Amino acid sequence: MIDEIQKTLLEQVAGLHAVPEGAYNLRANGKTAERNTTANIDIISKPDGSGIEIHIKPGTRNESVHIPVVLSESGLKETVYNDFYIGEGADVVIVAGCGIHNCGNQDSEHDGIHRFFIGKNAKVKYVEKHYGSGEGAGERILNPGTEVTMEEGSYMEMETTQIKGVDSTERSTRADLAAGAKLIVRERLLTHGHQSAVSTFDVNLNGEDSSANVISRSVAKENSYQKFVSRLHGNAKCAGHTECDAIIMDHANISAVPELTANNPDAALIHEAAIGKIAGEQIIKLMTLGLTEEEAEAQIINGFLK
Repeated sequence: MIDEIQKTLLEQVAGLHAVPEGAYNLRANGKTAERNTTANIDIISKPDGSGIEIHIKPGTRNESVHIPVVLSESGLKETVYNDFYIGEGADVVIVAGCGIHNCGNQDSEHDGIHRFFIGKNAKVKYVEKHYGSGEGAGERILNPGTEVTMEEGSYMEMETTQIKGVDSTERSTRADLAAGAKLIVRERLLTHGHQSAVSTFDVNLNGEDSSANVISRSVAKENSYQKFVSRLHGNAKCAGHTECDAIIMDHANISAVPELTANNPDAALIHEAAIGKIAGEQIIKLMTLGLTEEEAEAQIINGFLK
């Protein structure tokens, strides 16, 4: 059963106020709490207990899969491997994410490794949110790994968000694109205190007319640290764009590390990076409308991360 703390975490990471419609697998404190399948979407536990497999039939449309994870026990550490098999021509939404509530003195950690095998001409929207809460001295640690294999003409849109409460995270994404495949990634990240966040993207544009657009927007406050690493490999006639746009505040530290490799004369690759503080005139303008300096700063950050 899902308790009240876990319900709050589910609302934060998956927008769930009740049991979702369609296929879902809710994991709480290292165990499957609830599961449902549909005629077109099957969820199977791996025999070794290391995770689940999600099988989506070819041609499946207008269906969703929710697979959130919540941890509310201090000291719990787990690594879960989930594999998604999306059939040819399918068009689905997958909602993941993890919430950790830690009120104890031991670190709590969830490492989720997600592998996607996207069939020909299939479309996937993948939403992943991470959230931490609790006043304990133990850290809340999340290390998501994503591996994507895209067949011809397939499309994937990834939205990853981490706004609050995660002390340490190493986020790794690797993608291999066949001809005509298209990948769009939007990352939103906020760190504060002594939090640390490292995001690494490796995208291999292997097929003709494949394309990728990787965009990161982040805010680093107080004494936190962020590092954004993006590597695009143009191995065919393709188009790749990666962008890091960050606001730095207080005593934070941000590093953006681009790497573009063209292995084909028709590979068009672009990187953009901007790191800077909030402009003083922006705060002053909002303060003339009646906001305090702190409220003005919060408004700017919220708008930037939308």
